[in-house]
Amino acid sequence: MAEQRRAGLINVKVNGEVVDAKGDFTCGYGRPKREAIIGADGVHGFKETPQVPFIEGAITDRGTLDVAALVSARDLTVTLEYTNGKVFVLREAWYAGDGSLGTGESEIQVRWEGANAEEIS
Repeated sequence: MAEQRRAGLINVKVNGEVVDAKGDFTCGYGRPKREAIIGADGVHGFKETPQVPFIEGAITDRGTLDVAALVSARDLTVTLEYTNGKVFVLREAWYAGDGSLGTGESEIQVRWEGANAEEIS
């Protein structure tokens, strides 16, 4: 029987180093956002607005994480590896969050944005 697990476990790597990922992560390819152009007589077409590729979620500070280096990082490769075998790769990325650290579970909200992204399998 084929593997039935589709989701749940992920790996997040920043320049090849695994970080302690928590919960759900979200990624975006940076494809243009399409929005309808509506006139008084109906739909005229659509417009496209550029979007930035990204990966975002939360990680745990394992104590050895250099938070200052994390929040000032640029020119990164960030990968999000899914249980189903897909890998989302964000290149020429930078940290785009605010760098706040929660004390309850040593949680850091992270958002990386980059020049380009692709899915590989």
